[in-house]
Amino acid sequence: MDISLVGPGRAGTAVCLAAKRVGHRIVSVAGRTHETTERAATMLESSPMALTDLMPESELLIVAVRDDAIAEVAADLRAPHVRGAVHLSGLTPVDALLPLEESGAAIGVLHPLQTLPTPEAGAAALPGAWIAISTADEGFRGTLEMFARSLGARPFAVQEAARALYHAAAAAAANGTVTVLAVARALFDAAGVPFEAARPLVDAVVANAFSLGPEALTGPIVRGDVGTVTAQIEAVREGAPDELHRFVALCKLIADVAGTQELFEEV
Repeated sequence: MDISLVGPGRAGTAVCLAAKRVGHRIVSVAGRTHETTERAATMLESSPMALTDLMPESELLIVAVRDDAIAEVAADLRAPHVRGAVHLSGLTPVDALLPLEESGAAIGVLHPLQTLPTPEAGAAALPGAWIAISTADEGFRGTLEMFARSLGARPFAVQEAARALYHAAAAAAANGTVTVLAVARALFDAAGVPFEAARPLVDAVVANAFSLGPEALTGPIVRGDVGTVTAQIEAVREGAPDELHRFVALCKLIADVAGTQELFEEV
Protein backbone atom coordinates (compact mmCIF):
# COMPACT_ATOMS: atom_id res chain seq x y z
CA MET A 1 0.00 0.00 0.00
CA ASP A 2 0.88 3.66 -0.29
CA ILE A 3 0.98 4.98 3.27
CA SER A 4 1.14 8.53 4.65
CA LEU A 5 2.37 9.19 8.19
CA VAL A 6 1.23 12.13 10.29
CA GLY A 7 3.28 12.41 13.47
CA PRO A 8 6.85 11.12 13.05
CA GLY A 9 7.32 9.98 16.65
CA ARG A 10 8.49 6.61 17.91
CA ALA A 11 5.26 4.66 17.40
CA GLY A 12 4.32 5.97 13.97
CA THR A 13 7.85 5.72 12.61
CA ALA A 14 8.20 2.18 14.01
CA VAL A 15 5.00 1.01 12.30
CA CYS A 16 5.97 2.66 9.02
CA LEU A 17 9.52 1.32 9.17
CA ALA A 18 8.14 -2.20 9.65
CA ALA A 19 5.73 -1.57 6.75
CA LYS A 20 8.52 -0.33 4.50
CA ARG A 21 10.60 -3.42 5.24
CA VAL A 22 7.86 -5.70 3.90
CA GLY A 23 7.23 -3.73 0.73
CA HIS A 24 4.74 -0.98 1.55
CA ARG A 25 5.59 2.54 0.33
CA ILE A 26 5.68 5.48 2.71
CA VAL A 27 4.72 8.32 0.38
CA SER A 28 4.81 11.19 2.88
CA VAL A 29 5.72 12.10 6.44
CA ALA A 30 4.09 15.15 8.01
CA GLY A 31 4.96 16.66 11.38
CA ARG A 32 5.02 19.85 13.42
CA THR A 33 8.80 20.27 13.54
CA HIS A 34 11.01 20.34 10.47
CA GLU A 35 13.95 18.48 12.04
CA THR A 36 11.93 15.52 13.36
CA THR A 37 9.96 15.25 10.13
CA GLU A 38 13.10 15.31 7.98
CA ARG A 39 14.76 12.64 10.12
CA ALA A 40 11.81 10.26 9.89
CA ALA A 41 11.34 10.93 6.18
CA THR A 42 14.99 10.10 5.53
CA MET A 43 14.68 6.86 7.50
CA LEU A 44 11.54 5.91 5.58
CA GLU A 45 12.85 7.13 2.19
CA SER A 46 9.85 9.39 1.94
CA SER A 47 8.91 13.02 1.36
CA PRO A 48 8.70 15.42 4.34
CA MET A 49 5.63 17.63 4.57
CA ALA A 50 4.03 20.17 6.88
CA LEU A 51 0.73 19.41 8.60
CA THR A 52 -0.85 22.21 6.58
CA ASP A 53 0.14 20.68 3.22
CA LEU A 54 -2.31 18.78 1.05
CA MET A 55 -1.84 15.09 1.86
CA PRO A 56 -0.96 12.96 -1.18
CA GLU A 57 -3.13 10.15 -2.46
CA SER A 58 -2.69 7.09 -0.26
CA GLU A 59 -4.51 3.95 0.76
CA LEU A 60 -3.72 4.40 4.44
CA LEU A 61 -3.11 7.52 6.53
CA ILE A 62 -1.59 6.82 9.95
CA VAL A 63 -2.18 9.58 12.52
CA ALA A 64 0.44 8.97 15.19
CA VAL A 65 0.35 12.13 17.27
CA ARG A 66 -0.17 12.21 21.06
CA ASP A 67 -3.64 11.17 22.23
CA ASP A 68 -4.90 14.62 23.18
CA ALA A 69 -3.93 16.04 19.79
CA ILE A 70 -5.52 13.44 17.51
CA ALA A 71 -8.89 15.19 17.08
CA GLU A 72 -7.31 18.59 16.53
CA VAL A 73 -4.82 17.31 13.96
CA ALA A 74 -7.49 15.29 12.15
CA ALA A 75 -9.68 18.39 11.90
CA ASP A 76 -6.87 20.43 10.39
CA LEU A 77 -5.59 17.88 7.86
CA ARG A 78 -6.37 18.30 4.18
CA ALA A 79 -6.67 14.71 2.98
CA PRO A 80 -9.39 14.35 0.33
CA HIS A 81 -7.42 11.65 -1.54
CA VAL A 82 -6.95 9.26 1.39
CA ARG A 83 -8.95 6.01 1.32
CA GLY A 84 -8.55 5.05 4.96
CA ALA A 85 -7.19 6.62 8.13
CA VAL A 86 -6.25 5.20 11.52
CA HIS A 87 -4.76 6.45 14.75
CA LEU A 88 -2.51 4.34 16.99
CA SER A 89 -3.99 5.14 20.39
CA GLY A 90 -5.29 2.29 22.51
CA LEU A 91 -7.73 4.57 24.34
CA THR A 92 -8.81 7.49 22.16
CA PRO A 93 -12.19 6.90 20.45
CA VAL A 94 -12.22 6.33 16.72
CA ASP A 95 -14.55 9.32 16.49
CA ALA A 96 -11.50 11.56 16.87
CA LEU A 97 -10.97 10.90 13.15
CA LEU A 98 -14.50 11.91 12.09
CA PRO A 99 -13.24 14.96 10.12
CA LEU A 100 -11.31 12.56 7.89
CA GLU A 101 -14.39 10.39 7.45
CA GLU A 102 -16.27 13.50 6.35
CA SER A 103 -13.57 13.96 3.69
CA GLY A 104 -14.34 10.49 2.35
CA ALA A 105 -11.94 8.21 4.23
CA ALA A 106 -12.86 5.09 6.17
CA ILE A 107 -11.64 5.47 9.75
CA GLY A 108 -10.41 3.08 12.41
CA VAL A 109 -7.90 2.34 15.13
CA LEU A 110 -4.73 0.28 14.79
CA HIS A 111 -3.12 -0.27 18.21
CA PRO A 112 0.02 -2.43 18.41
CA LEU A 113 -0.01 -4.35 21.69
CA GLN A 114 3.74 -3.99 21.95
CA THR A 115 6.30 -1.60 23.41
CA LEU A 116 7.87 0.66 20.77
CA PRO A 117 10.77 2.40 22.56
CA THR A 118 12.56 3.49 19.37
CA PRO A 119 11.62 3.24 15.68
CA GLU A 120 14.18 0.51 15.06
CA ALA A 121 13.42 -1.55 18.17
CA GLY A 122 9.69 -1.09 17.66
CA ALA A 123 9.81 -2.21 14.04
CA ALA A 124 11.79 -5.30 15.05
CA ALA A 125 9.25 -6.11 17.80
CA LEU A 126 6.12 -5.94 15.63
CA PRO A 127 6.45 -9.34 13.89
CA GLY A 128 4.67 -11.76 16.19
CA ALA A 129 2.96 -9.00 18.19
CA TRP A 130 -0.82 -8.65 18.40
CA ILE A 131 -2.49 -5.56 16.92
CA ALA A 132 -5.91 -4.36 18.06
CA ILE A 133 -8.27 -3.18 15.34
CA SER A 134 -11.44 -1.13 15.82
CA THR A 135 -13.59 0.16 12.97
CA ALA A 136 -17.25 0.17 12.00
CA ASP A 137 -16.39 -0.32 8.31
CA GLU A 138 -16.16 -4.06 7.56
CA GLY A 139 -14.32 -3.53 4.30
CA PHE A 140 -11.74 -1.33 5.97
CA ARG A 141 -11.42 -3.89 8.78
CA GLY A 142 -10.30 -6.42 6.20
CA THR A 143 -7.75 -3.97 4.83
CA LEU A 144 -6.34 -3.34 8.31
CA GLU A 145 -6.21 -7.06 9.08
CA MET A 146 -4.27 -7.70 5.89
CA PHE A 147 -1.92 -4.83 6.72
CA ALA A 148 -1.28 -6.20 10.22
CA ARG A 149 -0.61 -9.68 8.84
CA SER A 150 1.78 -8.24 6.26
CA LEU A 151 3.89 -6.96 9.18
CA GLY A 152 3.98 -10.47 10.63
CA ALA A 153 1.59 -9.38 13.39
CA ARG A 154 -1.65 -10.96 14.63
CA PRO A 155 -4.73 -8.73 14.22
CA PHE A 156 -7.63 -8.99 16.65
CA ALA A 157 -10.85 -7.04 17.05
CA VAL A 158 -11.68 -4.84 20.03
CA GLN A 159 -15.17 -3.38 20.30
CA GLU A 160 -15.19 0.38 20.67
CA ALA A 161 -17.07 0.17 23.98
CA ALA A 162 -14.39 -2.14 25.42
CA ARG A 163 -11.30 -0.23 24.32
CA ALA A 164 -10.76 1.66 27.60
CA LEU A 165 -10.91 -1.62 29.52
CA TYR A 166 -8.58 -3.26 26.99
CA HIS A 167 -6.16 -0.35 27.38
CA ALA A 168 -6.22 -0.75 31.17
CA ALA A 169 -5.38 -4.43 30.74
CA ALA A 170 -2.48 -3.58 28.44
CA ALA A 171 -1.14 -1.03 30.94
CA ALA A 172 -1.39 -3.58 33.75
CA ALA A 173 0.44 -6.22 31.71
CA ALA A 174 3.25 -3.88 30.67
CA ASN A 175 3.77 -1.32 33.42
CA GLY A 176 2.63 -3.62 36.21
CA THR A 177 5.28 -6.15 35.21
CA VAL A 178 8.02 -3.51 35.03
CA THR A 179 6.97 -2.05 38.39
CA VAL A 180 7.11 -5.41 40.17
CA LEU A 181 10.50 -6.17 38.63
CA ALA A 182 11.76 -2.74 39.74
CA VAL A 183 10.92 -3.68 43.34
CA ALA A 184 12.60 -7.06 42.90
CA ARG A 185 15.70 -5.42 41.44
CA ALA A 186 16.02 -3.06 44.40
CA LEU A 187 15.83 -6.01 46.80
CA PHE A 188 18.36 -8.07 44.81
CA ASP A 189 20.71 -5.06 44.80
CA ALA A 190 20.32 -4.67 48.58
CA ALA A 191 21.11 -8.37 48.99
CA GLY A 192 24.23 -8.10 46.80
CA VAL A 193 22.81 -10.47 44.18
CA PRO A 194 22.88 -9.55 40.46
CA PHE A 195 19.41 -8.87 39.09
CA GLU A 196 20.28 -10.88 35.96
CA ALA A 197 20.24 -14.02 38.11
CA ALA A 198 16.45 -13.73 38.26
CA ARG A 199 15.95 -13.77 34.50
CA PRO A 200 15.50 -17.56 34.04
CA LEU A 201 13.06 -17.52 36.94
CA VAL A 202 11.08 -14.62 35.51
CA ASP A 203 11.04 -16.16 32.02
CA ALA A 204 9.65 -19.41 33.42
CA VAL A 205 7.08 -17.64 35.58
CA VAL A 206 5.79 -15.58 32.64
CA ALA A 207 5.48 -18.72 30.51
CA ASN A 208 3.60 -20.44 33.35
CA ALA A 209 1.32 -17.44 33.79
CA PHE A 210 0.16 -17.71 30.18
CA SER A 211 -0.34 -21.46 30.34
CA LEU A 212 -1.72 -21.81 33.88
CA GLY A 213 -3.12 -18.42 34.84
CA PRO A 214 -3.30 -17.63 38.59
CA GLU A 215 -2.43 -21.25 39.35
CA ALA A 216 1.14 -20.33 38.39
CA LEU A 217 1.45 -18.49 41.72
CA THR A 218 3.81 -20.21 44.15
CA GLY A 219 5.60 -19.29 47.36
CA PRO A 220 4.86 -18.64 51.02
CA ILE A 221 1.89 -16.31 50.49
CA VAL A 222 0.09 -18.93 48.39
CA ARG A 223 0.89 -21.58 51.03
CA GLY A 224 -0.30 -19.32 53.83
CA ASP A 225 3.12 -19.38 55.49
CA VAL A 226 2.73 -16.30 57.69
CA GLY A 227 6.03 -16.83 59.51
CA THR A 228 8.08 -16.79 56.32
CA VAL A 229 6.34 -13.70 54.94
CA THR A 230 6.79 -11.91 58.28
CA ALA A 231 10.50 -12.73 58.17
CA GLN A 232 10.73 -11.40 54.61
CA ILE A 233 9.06 -8.13 55.61
CA GLU A 234 11.43 -7.68 58.54
CA ALA A 235 14.40 -8.35 56.27
CA VAL A 236 13.19 -5.70 53.83
CA ARG A 237 12.57 -3.28 56.70
CA GLU A 238 16.19 -3.70 57.79
CA GLY A 239 18.01 -4.12 54.49
CA ALA A 240 15.96 -2.05 52.02
CA PRO A 241 13.66 0.25 54.05
CA ASP A 242 12.84 2.47 51.07
CA GLU A 243 11.17 -0.53 49.41
CA LEU A 244 9.18 -1.64 52.47
CA HIS A 245 5.85 0.00 51.56
CA ARG A 246 6.06 -1.35 48.00
CA PHE A 247 6.93 -4.87 49.15
CA VAL A 248 4.11 -4.95 51.72
CA ALA A 249 1.64 -3.66 49.11
CA LEU A 250 2.82 -6.36 46.71
CA CYS A 251 2.39 -9.03 49.38
CA LYS A 252 -1.19 -7.90 49.98
CA LEU A 253 -1.95 -7.97 46.25
CA ILE A 254 -0.50 -11.48 45.90
CA ALA A 255 -2.56 -12.68 48.88
CA ASP A 256 -5.68 -11.16 47.37
CA VAL A 257 -5.14 -12.99 44.06
CA ALA A 258 -4.20 -16.23 45.86
CA GLY A 259 -7.23 -16.06 48.16
CA THR A 260 -5.16 -16.11 51.35
CA GLN A 261 -5.65 -12.45 52.31
CA GLU A 262 -7.38 -13.27 55.62
CA LEU A 263 -4.21 -14.97 56.85
CA PHE A 264 -2.13 -11.86 56.28
CA GLU A 265 -4.42 -9.11 57.55
CA GLU A 266 -2.20 -8.50 60.59
CA VAL A 267 1.13 -8.81 58.77
